[in-house]
Amino acid sequence: MPQIQIPSPLRQYAGKQASVNVPAASVGEALKNLVAQHPDLKRHLYTDEGKLRAFVNVYVNDEDMRYLQKEATALNDGDTISIVPSIAGGC
Repeated sequence: MPQIQIPSPLRQYAGKQASVNVPAASVGEALKNLVAQHPDLKRHLYTDEGKLRAFVNVYVNDEDMRYLQKEATALNDGDTISIVPSIAGGC
């Protein structure tokens, strides 16, 4: 079963878990199953139109899914999905 790594800023919306195992055949399915288990994550990951937010980067085994097949990227048992929100700011 694929495992999704939850970044520290989002853990409060995922039961304070650092990772969550979800049954899924693709990245999109894994993310949908994640928000089904933890509905509070949805507003942080998806727009009102249901699209993954632009500042949310998703990696499959350290490869950016945007350079694979995006949300259609196939998963295997033992794959790791990392959610990496972009951080901006400074002075």
